[in-house]
Amino acid sequence: MSRYRPLPRKFYRRPADQVAADLLGRFLVRRVDGTRLVARIVETEAYLGARDRASHAWQGRRTPRNESLYRPGGVAYVYFIYGMYYCLNAVTGEETNGEAVLIRAAEPIEGGEQMARNRGLERRPRPGDLAGGPGKLCQALRIDKSLDGQVLNVEPLRLTWGDPSDPADIALGERIGIDYAGEAADWQLRFALDGNPHVSKPLPWRSAK
Repeated sequence: MSRYRPLPRKFYRRPADQVAADLLGRFLVRRVDGTRLVARIVETEAYLGARDRASHAWQGRRTPRNESLYRPGGVAYVYFIYGMYYCLNAVTGEETNGEAVLIRAAEPIEGGEQMARNRGLERRPRPGDLAGGPGKLCQALRIDKSLDGQVLNVEPLRLTWGDPSDPADIALGERIGIDYAGEAADWQLRFALDGNPHVSKPLPWRSAK
């Protein structure tokens, strides 16, 4: 199967934690001004909707900002954070459940020089410099609020088959930056390709296998 074949909408119609693990190794393909940028997903976080205090859909909260969260799985949910950065999520599950997967980090595959320019980097990038974090990733691939609600199997932003990961290579740990979330802060919902240098922040991973 072609690595650039888009993932079908049914891929996303599952619980967020299942999709988060299965997205590892898949490709983000972004078309910008005729140039194709490709990055392989190496780190994700699952957010479980109304029952997850760390989720934007906690207790069913619904606002114009998070409306895309309540669409059927297979669309992008893009939001602005800290007044500085955009974050890209893949909405999962059925309509109105509010679950999503944050794409935390990716490994550049194609168009690395353009990604570096998009990031404003002058020196030669090290692993993680281009897309080793959700804000960096969106800068590198020029993802912003205009892509909120974008269906993820068509240009200009697609998630494709890529190189699916071996479950034995997946590790997990706690999500980052959610100390406010009570017991949900301890949930093991951060997934990564174990040992990959492009993750956002290495942790003492506990194997998911």
